[in-house]
Amino acid sequence: MRPVVELRGVSKAFGPVQALSDVSLRLVPGQVNCLAGENGAGKSTLIRVLTGALRRDSGTYEIDGRPVTTPTPAHMRAAGIQAVYQELSLLPHLSVEENLFMGRLPARKGIIARARLRTRARKALDEVGLRDVSPATIVERLPAATRQLVEIAKVLTADSVKVIVFDEPTTALTEAESERLLEHIRRLRERDIAMLYVTHRLEEMFEIGDWVTVLRDGGLSEEGPISDYDEDRLITAMVGREISSLYPETHRHAGTPALRVRGLRRFDNAPAVDLHVGSGEILGIGGLLGSGRSGLLLSVFGASPIVAGEVEVDGKPVNPSGPRTMMNAGVGLLTEDRKVLGLLPELSIRENVTIASLRSGSRRGLLPGREQAEEADRLLDSLRLRAGSYAQPVSTLSGGNQQKVLLARWLLTKPKVLMFDEPTKGIDVGAKGEIYTIIGDLAARGLGIIVVSSYLPELLGLADRILVLRDGAVAGELPGSATEEDVLHLASGTGGSTDSGGVSRNA
Repeated sequence: MRPVVELRGVSKAFGPVQALSDVSLRLVPGQVNCLAGENGAGKSTLIRVLTGALRRDSGTYEIDGRPVTTPTPAHMRAAGIQAVYQELSLLPHLSVEENLFMGRLPARKGIIARARLRTRARKALDEVGLRDVSPATIVERLPAATRQLVEIAKVLTADSVKVIVFDEPTTALTEAESERLLEHIRRLRERDIAMLYVTHRLEEMFEIGDWVTVLRDGGLSEEGPISDYDEDRLITAMVGREISSLYPETHRHAGTPALRVRGLRRFDNAPAVDLHVGSGEILGIGGLLGSGRSGLLLSVFGASPIVAGEVEVDGKPVNPSGPRTMMNAGVGLLTEDRKVLGLLPELSIRENVTIASLRSGSRRGLLPGREQAEEADRLLDSLRLRAGSYAQPVSTLSGGNQQKVLLARWLLTKPKVLMFDEPTKGIDVGAKGEIYTIIGDLAARGLGIIVVSSYLPELLGLADRILVLRDGAVAGELPGSATEEDVLHLASGTGGSTDSGGVSRNA
């Protein structure tokens, strides 16, 4: 089929860094082209060239067979190239209808024609299946999945839609919400819209894709029908090497409890939660969005108050009165949002690592000196951090390397327990494998590990045991050999029972 968009031999450099080198891309009506590659492979640069945000250094660009010479974002949108980014463009304090037609609000004599706006917005929302959402609803009151569909509805209200770029659209969504979004993409395919789909979730590529274009180190690694690939071949094309197994070996034996929580209640009338994780064990915590997984970790870490409960670390009682108390007791937490709750983007890599150990490493009120900085550097070396210098700002690193910086920060505190909240969110498949290996190595060294993840293959691949939450309560416990269906049954309360040990009997 004739492509609606074709790029041939596109290159783009930023000073001495060659971001794209001789890359070609074809987008065909009614086809989902999955753009795959590690962080730094050139995906974002290619998208920015495609949408007119960057001017290519060389190569050709055609839309419907006609050359595009000096594209701009406005020019490309008018030509039918639309994009739905991971960071949504919606204005949170405005209504859905105002967001849908921002810059194109129907008006009469300078006054917004509300009735006409409401009618148009209703039609746009119905088109993406949001029949129960009022156009007058303020955007910030909507859940993440609904906001994502509102963004798609906004794109579809454009005068011309030939191509839609989806850049990591399911990162903040649950499994059920992701499936809802993918189902809508299937409907867009039936309307002969060409789509470029970018995701770090390999199973989504195989579920939704027709074609795959793989970038590696700024160049075109390979491309072809997605049916010609399996997971191993796709990973090899992306990272340039075979990865025999993403997940570490699970033949671990839990030692004495590194952390034990009894009767923890986060607020009045909340259900009490009991959990424990042994030394050398990986405990997974699953559940649907809103089940209380992240809140539980924050409470155990002392970052969120509790009204009742007992916490023991290495057999000794600890009052989770604040993060400093829990850190001193040997507990660390890698938060879900690295940029907001974890990293200090303007500080250097080395400073981000040592900041949690400033008090223990300081002498006579002075900041830690060479000895602690050298220990931080050794940790970063052992984690194979990719950086030109540990003095460069941490904001210059990819997501996977930023996660390694946070890991090094906590390892410098000599923890007994490490808790991970969505450890590979926004991280490419090559870096995921490295993070999984590190987590397995930490468990092998005797640390108690707790992992919260919305991504069920990750949860099942890492954990020795899985605690499933529902509405803030423990719905049941499963072995690491459980299936995704077992977890979902417990998480949603749709079936299955547990024996006296809390293990689901679902087939």
